[in-house]
Amino acid sequence: MKKTGVFRRAVVAAFLALVLISVAGSTVAFAQEPAKSEALQIAEAQKPVWHYLGAALGLGLVVFGAATGIGRFAAAAAEGIARQPAAAAQISGAVNLPLFLLEGVAIIAEVVVLLIVLLK
Repeated sequence: MKKTGVFRRAVVAAFLALVLISVAGSTVAFAQEPAKSEALQIAEAQKPVWHYLGAALGLGLVVFGAATGIGRFAAAAAEGIARQPAAAAQISGAVNLPLFLLEGVAIIAEVVVLLIVLLK
């Protein structure tokens, strides 16, 4: 017997086995689920709430990042004013907008985390 004949028979046998498994398995896939026991229903009601941990970690990272950014902006502004006191008004004006935007991002993150916690 040639090698191609053996290979062809193996492919046909594998295809037939796949068809048989898919036809036989379809009845199991569409079967009705059994009724859940009371203990299983209680266990499902007491699922862990990982979204609280994620919200807390996310809020902590946002607040830490915002505080670090605001601190660096303020330090750079103070250093710039100390080096050139005549440009204090211009430096303060240039630093205020990024500071307000950074504070706004932190507040929006806090609101989103509060919504996550309250709506779950």
